[in-house]
Amino acid sequence: MNNQAKIFYTLDELEEVYHNEARSPELGHSEPLDGLILTIISQNTNDKNRDAAFANLKANFPNWPDVVKAGNEKLESVIRTAGLAHTKAERIITILRKIHDDFYEYSIKKLAEKSRDEMKSYLRALPGVGAKTVACVLLFDFKIAAFPVDTHVARVSKRVGFAPKNFSPEEISSMLEEIVPAERCLGGHVNIIAHGRAVCHSRKPECKICVLNKICNSKNFQEV
Repeated sequence: MNNQAKIFYTLDELEEVYHNEARSPELGHSEPLDGLILTIISQNTNDKNRDAAFANLKANFPNWPDVVKAGNEKLESVIRTAGLAHTKAERIITILRKIHDDFYEYSIKKLAEKSRDEMKSYLRALPGVGAKTVACVLLFDFKIAAFPVDTHVARVSKRVGFAPKNFSPEEISSMLEEIVPAERCLGGHVNIIAHGRAVCHSRKPECKICVLNKICNSKNFQEV
């Protein structure tokens, strides 16, 4: 079975279990800038701490100008739950200032007027914004086809075998975006994450009950 066939087999089997393509979750924001800042806060932390930090930020600063006025130290104290607060606060305020300079408002909705490549280039040039963050903002907040690759997606991709073990998350993302139809990216992405959390654990994956064990290169509990 070639890589493309493995990818479609994986998507099909996981959709039978998790159904996120049929009922796509709403993960975006009416203002894409919210999604961008949330994704920055999410770096190197778990969903619970990310959500707590973002909720605290919004509770303390209802508007983005308030964040800039408050300054780095105040923002750092507000998002401390998510870890790396000093670095994240510095990046967030730098990003907010640049966006205001570029668009004359605290919004990135006008990015939708640009091409996909232009959107990617703009976002990628912001401090602390990598390929995964760009893909998340495109997919969740702009509804543009992209395939973010987190630790779960990378693990499943390499274990099943449609991504080489030496591929970076960005290389896996590019490969999936070339093959996966646009309408399957969101649900497929969420399904793989759900499977990584429920079955294909980093340690002691439950291969015996895995719906992918017929094609998986790691079905004998080999670690990746």
